[in-house]
Amino acid sequence: MEDDNEVIEVPEAPPPPPPIDPALVTEAEAAKDEANKNFKAKHFAAAIEGYTRAISLNPNNAIYWSNRAAAHIKLENYGAAVADAEKATELDPKYIKGYYRRGDAHFALGKYKLALKDLRTAAKVAPRDPDLRKKLAECEKEVKRLRFEEALAVPESEAISVLATLDLSMYDNIEESYTGPRMQGNPTDGYVITEEFVEAMLEEFRQQKTIHKRFAFEIIRQAHTLFRSLPSLVDVTIPDDKHFTVCGDVHGQYFDLLNIWKINGKPSPDNPYLFNGDFVDRGSFSCEVIFALLAFKLLHPEHMHLTRGNHESKSMNKVYGFDGEVKAKYNGSMVDCFRELFCALPLAYCLNGRVLVLHGGLFSQDGVTLEEIRKTNRFREPPEDGVMCDALWADPSPVPGRTPSKRGVGLSFGADVTRTFLDANGLDLVVRSHEVKEEGYEVEHEGRLITVFSAPNYCDQMGNKGAFVRFNGNDMVPHFTTFSAVPHPDVKPMAYANSFLMGM
Repeated sequence: MEDDNEVIEVPEAPPPPPPIDPALVTEAEAAKDEANKNFKAKHFAAAIEGYTRAISLNPNNAIYWSNRAAAHIKLENYGAAVADAEKATELDPKYIKGYYRRGDAHFALGKYKLALKDLRTAAKVAPRDPDLRKKLAECEKEVKRLRFEEALAVPESEAISVLATLDLSMYDNIEESYTGPRMQGNPTDGYVITEEFVEAMLEEFRQQKTIHKRFAFEIIRQAHTLFRSLPSLVDVTIPDDKHFTVCGDVHGQYFDLLNIWKINGKPSPDNPYLFNGDFVDRGSFSCEVIFALLAFKLLHPEHMHLTRGNHESKSMNKVYGFDGEVKAKYNGSMVDCFRELFCALPLAYCLNGRVLVLHGGLFSQDGVTLEEIRKTNRFREPPEDGVMCDALWADPSPVPGRTPSKRGVGLSFGADVTRTFLDANGLDLVVRSHEVKEEGYEVEHEGRLITVFSAPNYCDQMGNKGAFVRFNGNDMVPHFTTFSAVPHPDVKPMAYANSFLMGM
């Protein structure tokens, strides 16, 4: 275990590199300046291209590497950001932003001890930097919290179900002042969700109000019971004369979720949906999104489906806002209930035996079968490798084979991996989410892999469209609908996130 009080030494500067043609240096600076303009305009992918060109012309400039790391952080490519920041600090051990960037990326990955080491190294160079001091204090707090949790941790086999022991009697006497929607039934005989309740709840959320804690806990508990009964891979049959809609990440963008249902209709037996993970975090209406999705799942259990995403996890929720939002709008006990609920969400769905839908992507080894996914133990926090990790975190790549992930978790896989997996399992297509796309979707890997992302103008800054994909049961050909962001109340994304991230 690392010592929090270890002595941090700033590395010595390396020998100076051989000189570069001044014309190339000038060209590299021009590429960097153009990339900086794209960064300020929030065109982060274009910024990365510009910094990459600058690096190719002059690889000895630490600023280029650090700037590219910053752009990677904006696109959540934390593994790539760590590598670039590492190079910046190698070129110039006293370049403070190199340590900053690497610390930011490590923090975003939940690697608080590594982040703390980077920030302490930076503090040796710039001990009076106010932003650095603030980040250092926040990181030290997270490391202390982590150590406290580790000290109290019990083996998974001994963990007690929060939902199974949940006593809701303290919420049974609903205050007369509560004017919001009420579930049908009572504490003695049980509560039943109705269409009237769901419609009233959606409107309550639109007005930035909450539902009573008694009903909120009831929705979580009933949904958990339902999800626990499902396998890790669920088979869905779409009749020839019916259709089926798959949506990608929503990320707490409640008003854009309502717009999807305005465009395509609400979930019902005649209009089934699958929401493919990452319902929460980043957007500041995550409670509204998850309760809306769960309520429709309870109302139409055979026609509303939810896949687990990498943000339906403890480590992500602590950093990216969901924990803070639940505590602000409801209470801390509900955070633990959501943790347990998220661990019950299926990892994948197979549509008509032809289309596999999962949040991240394919696997680090050949030979994975649908049956293996079906039997994977998902009732836990995501591990750092294996089938479950890959299903939540992997990304497609234009490069053949398997390569390290730019995220720092999972892997990247090429078209050959997709082809081999689909052919071996008798499938036509993979549908996944997990990545923002300019048009809301992208078709790649010889047309056999689709990414769909349903959070338009992601985090109020990316300018992307959202999309959903619709299949008809008779042919299972994908049909895409794209849409733009709609206005929402003046609550900024990440409003409930860890304050460390505000400076990233």
